[in-house]
Amino acid sequence: MAVNLASKYSSKVDERFKLKSLTEVAVNNEYDWTGVNAVHVYSIPTVAMGNYTRTGLARYGTATELQNTVQTMTLTRDRAFTFTIDRGNHMETQMVMEAGKALARQVDEVIVPEIDTYRLAAMSAAAVANGKTSGAVPITATNAYSSFLEGTESLDEDKVPQGGRLAFVTPAYYNFLKLDNNFVKQSETGQKMANSGDVGRVDNVRIIKVPSVYLPANTAFMLCHPIATVSPKKLEDYKTHDNPPGINGWLVEGRTIYDAFVLSNKVDALYVHVTA
Repeated sequence: MAVNLASKYSSKVDERFKLKSLTEVAVNNEYDWTGVNAVHVYSIPTVAMGNYTRTGLARYGTATELQNTVQTMTLTRDRAFTFTIDRGNHMETQMVMEAGKALARQVDEVIVPEIDTYRLAAMSAAAVANGKTSGAVPITATNAYSSFLEGTESLDEDKVPQGGRLAFVTPAYYNFLKLDNNFVKQSETGQKMANSGDVGRVDNVRIIKVPSVYLPANTAFMLCHPIATVSPKKLEDYKTHDNPPGINGWLVEGRTIYDAFVLSNKVDALYVHVTA
């Protein structure tokens, strides 16, 4: 006769790791999309200086009408999800299939990373299109710090504000930076890091370590300033329906409308180091 051994399913769920939004600090919400899906932003140019002439009727030069350009930012990301939880399945899995927790899990593990990844991709694409990139330069333990300085130099030359700068870095780049003797020996942050092992800021730039999949392929790090990128989240609507028609249980639905735009006159505040 066979022996039937007892088994038991735990009511404790093996949750996956998750991250809070890593890009909220890198964007701004200075424009209002309330009631619209597009915002038009004016850019006003300047005129060149010339020599003043002390005779004639055009002593300041020949006047021309001041022109302007318009950047249109139209929301394109209208995303949604849905799932059901049958009440029988809920009861027969020790109630671990809880709608509220499942919704929170969806937001934390799917929606937040999607928005972070989309924002970083938009910022990187704008930097590359603007020529603010290192070119295909692999990062090593001997050039991690010098590559970072090239990026900050690029921002300095374009008069990007010193305060508030951020750097999104991959774990691999972060490790190379800590191994770079030039960084450890020559920078004040490096000296502190030698004692504590922490790299919170480099040359007053806040370091934010992100999983490499958050950044475009072959990207080691990206420098940015929050003034450059506008990223509205116009709609965040999540609903849990208890016993909706045709379902004994719960129907969970969610929708979010968002996008990310780089302002034309602020694109110089973005720099990306690509390795291939």
